[in-house]
Amino acid sequence: MAKQKSTSDTAKGDGENQDPKKPEEETAAAPDGGAGAAAPGQAEQETSEPPITINVQYIKDLSFEAPTAPGIFSALQTQQPDITVNINVGANPLQDKVFEVVLEINAECKIEKQVGFLLELDYAGVFTLNIPDEHLQAVLLIECPRLIFPFARNILADVSRDGGFPPLMLGPVDFAAMFQTKLQELEQAAQEGEVAPSSPAN
Repeated sequence: MAKQKSTSDTAKGDGENQDPKKPEEETAAAPDGGAGAAAPGQAEQETSEPPITINVQYIKDLSFEAPTAPGIFSALQTQQPDITVNINVGANPLQDKVFEVVLEINAECKIEKQVGFLLELDYAGVFTLNIPDEHLQAVLLIECPRLIFPFARNILADVSRDGGFPPLMLGPVDFAAMFQTKLQELEQAAQEGEVAPSSPAN
């Protein structure tokens, strides 16, 4: 995402603007300054930091329960299970520019009124973010969970399959829509909070 600058073009343009009447001096300086002119650009690219870096990702918490096994497996042969999934995203600051982002995924499988399995996964990643502060919240709650979600999805599929059930395959998650919904809830709560103190006076 970093923008690369053409150092040679910039140096040439500056030379022509500063002294267009001395082409011989510019030509003479080119062999000596050719290698040196590239160095600042190279140094800038080497020192530039990516906007998002994943330092580590890991299972923070994992729980699987099949409370009605093994009887539930016979019901599973004849009936389609009903699976509900809830996903939340949380972010915790660790140090300057470093944050922990946690995907909290709860899945429940039911066959009629019987619980097939309960699966809870907290999957986390530690990110270093080099972005403006005004974009921080959106990146933490949209881009970061989007990067680690495929790994959490694989874990859910493996655990549910190893538990004796069909693998739980989650579809794509619209983290941007989740973020917008969360913002709307916060705005609504803030508005209700402003109105609430005046209610007793009425």
